[in-house]
Amino acid sequence: MKKIQMNTPLVEMDGDEMTRILWKMIKEELLMPYIDLNTEYYDLGLTHRNETDDQVTIDAAEATKKYGVAVKCATITPNHARMEEYKLKKMYKSPNGTIRAILDGTVFRAPIVVKGIEPCVKNWKKPITLARHAYGDIYKNTEFYIDKPGKVELVYTSEDGEEKRALVQDFKSPGVAMGMHNMEASIESFARSCFNYALDTKQDVWFGAKDTISKTYDAKFKEVFQTIFENEFKEKFQEAGITYFYSLIDDIVARVMKAEGGFIWACKNYDGDVMSDMVSSAFGSLAMMTSVLVSPHGYYEYEAAHGTVQRHYYRHMEGRETSTNSVATIFAWTGALRKRGELDGNQELASFADKLETATLSTIENGKMTKDLALITSLKNPKVLNSRNFILAIKATLEKML
Repeated sequence: MKKIQMNTPLVEMDGDEMTRILWKMIKEELLMPYIDLNTEYYDLGLTHRNETDDQVTIDAAEATKKYGVAVKCATITPNHARMEEYKLKKMYKSPNGTIRAILDGTVFRAPIVVKGIEPCVKNWKKPITLARHAYGDIYKNTEFYIDKPGKVELVYTSEDGEEKRALVQDFKSPGVAMGMHNMEASIESFARSCFNYALDTKQDVWFGAKDTISKTYDAKFKEVFQTIFENEFKEKFQEAGITYFYSLIDDIVARVMKAEGGFIWACKNYDGDVMSDMVSSAFGSLAMMTSVLVSPHGYYEYEAAHGTVQRHYYRHMEGRETSTNSVATIFAWTGALRKRGELDGNQELASFADKLETATLSTIENGKMTKDLALITSLKNPKVLNSRNFILAIKATLEKML
């Protein structure tokens, strides 16, 4: 068949370890035979980030601003062990955090639902999309250990010299203290991203915080969401037949457990970090979870929700067989290709993305899958495939469809 043409490049961000191996297989077997793949390539592997002093991550984010759509492979965020292993110049920041800050984006994660992999929560019939506000809170905190009696205060000094002070705790014995912050502009971007994504995907939005306890910090989140919804989105939501619902975070969690799914759950940073893992695990696997960074400025960056699968990579480097699940990485590519097709009016490209997703799910539903899925499937006698053969099985299914 004639290869599908692309009008505008995708920003392609390569990554690390086993996902980098899968990335190459996916391109060679599932994409390049059918698409005249047009990408602007950036190597975000840890070795190259080190060589460029992490400038490559900034360049990739800026390219995403230029072209509007990116697809990213999983990357290593180094710790002390990684510094030694890769002989790094310094402890580089999370590439995802750097990219999020530059694009001013919100991360939306949703489980990939497939027959034979049943959610642990029996009433969950549709995906629950987690929207995580990926700025501030505990992830940009300042903290220290208190080793002797004394006062900890929160102090604000304005540029014109005005000072405000509040007592955090009068310590009589050892303890710990932490200060954290958020920015009103970031909360506004978070709200707009959630509401715009809801309109794009025709889903309700649920949002929860603890404004009864945190009467300034969490109350500001509630106020910003409500104000932006009333002023900018209420009529659009009514026209689309969707709703916005706010409640306390504990009430939202209770409601989620009894719901059928099919909505966007907007979460503050820490809540989103925790709850996205809960939802992904309950639906089956982190390897069956999509992730897209959406900016209110119209930028999209797609990736898998999981990490670099370090243990499998070491097996692969020893020449041993692996059975690594590539579904979320495939769906990162299909999400980016579909969005590129939509923005460019390239229906052929968007249609191919749909077919590749269908082929991937059909392969699993026909009993061919990686080991992680075989351990949790309700299908009888699944056939366990290694990393490459699973991708080749998807390719065979796709060929029949095309």
